[in-house]
Amino acid sequence: MQARFNQRVRTTLTLAALCALGLTTAQAKLSSAEIERLSKDLTPIGAERAGNKDGSIPKWEGGLTKAPAGFDAKKGWADPYAADKPLFSITAANAEQHKDKLAPGQLALLKRYPSYKIDVYPTRRSAAFPESAYEAVKAEAGKIDSANEGNSVLNQVASTVPFPIPKTGVEAIWNHAFRYRGDTLIRDQTEFPVQTNGSFTPVKRHEETIFSNGLKNGSNVLFYFRTTYKAPSSIAGDALLAHDFIDQVKQPRAAWVYNPGTRRVLRAPEVSYDTPRNGVDGLSTVDDYDGFNGSPDRFDWKLVGKKEMIIPYNNFKLTDKSLKYTDIIKPGTYNQSLVRYELHRVWVVEATLKAGKSHVYSKRVYYLDEDSWQIAHGDLFDGRGELWRVLEIFGVQYYNAPAFFIGGSAQYDLQARRYVSSGLTNEEKPIQFNVPLKPSDFTPDALRRIGN
Repeated sequence: MQARFNQRVRTTLTLAALCALGLTTAQAKLSSAEIERLSKDLTPIGAERAGNKDGSIPKWEGGLTKAPAGFDAKKGWADPYAADKPLFSITAANAEQHKDKLAPGQLALLKRYPSYKIDVYPTRRSAAFPESAYEAVKAEAGKIDSANEGNSVLNQVASTVPFPIPKTGVEAIWNHAFRYRGDTLIRDQTEFPVQTNGSFTPVKRHEETIFSNGLKNGSNVLFYFRTTYKAPSSIAGDALLAHDFIDQVKQPRAAWVYNPGTRRVLRAPEVSYDTPRNGVDGLSTVDDYDGFNGSPDRFDWKLVGKKEMIIPYNNFKLTDKSLKYTDIIKPGTYNQSLVRYELHRVWVVEATLKAGKSHVYSKRVYYLDEDSWQIAHGDLFDGRGELWRVLEIFGVQYYNAPAFFIGGSAQYDLQARRYVSSGLTNEEKPIQFNVPLKPSDFTPDALRRIGN
């Protein structure tokens, strides 16, 4: 049932009952009692402060906000948990006994690839953000609402978690879209569409982003994003500019591309939804980037609930500048000895393609880390309902920001038996957070000037 509510709805139904009934709308604004929970039993962004019953998930105690001694971003983000040893490893041989803590995609990877293993380390609840981000979440929690079947977010100004106590699946996915990654971000990263034998051609690009919380002006902008391709030579100099909006019904994504051959900037309305991404051999769609991005309007989003799950976490090792990409990218899968997994609580969100809408995926299931709202894992299904692609995002707490963000990601195509890696920065400049950027840098004219 889909409905738009413009007045407070009081209900005694629990979240579990709502999910069981399949209800996908509720009043988004939080009550004063709910807002107070963000200072009590919940963290400032809505996670449970307490650990779990057996202590395998500890209490959240503020996360990691200070760099360890000797930190130098030019060498990578020093691992504060380097002394930790794996508690156990999951392989195809023992996957069955751990399946209640694994996603279907992880089980499929264990079954298909002998190189895929899951080394499980002690859980470290490192995710943390600036006090200013926490204050904005609490200040706006009683004001932010949604409309147009959840596809529009209303009254957001600076909050990076518009729905800290989500009532619907689309509210949870909006939290992922808004999550704190600094006010601005500059990243040089490399992507690899990997062949079955492990060979690859690096796709290098430079990205700059201003997020809505960095604008702080109450505009309808979710982010300004610009990327310029540096390699391979076939696409070097190509550039993309995108404006995403908070009310995506009122203002759909606006995008432009620059081609150095023609020296022209052209509107690019196709840079959205399931259009294949540039430079990745058709292994990933535009809205796969960052886990999920863009308008959620083609899917019905169900909040399944919360569960304990083994997910990639605290992957500082993958940021080590002494590593070469050939150390990480291997045939079939990542070098799993470099990947750290931990037990965390996640929100499970299931997106089902709406009747009459088109997309290459008929269903998407996402697992969002409760401490950061970042998607940690995604299972993507084809038009026949078969599991097709499996997404893993290797989260890192960038304590100098502080922000929990991507240290790398892998999207495995089970049908093509290939994968695409994104977000690695080992052979690039360090990621920069909160660098001064201006909206005037993100116009079509500015894109043309950069190209020339």
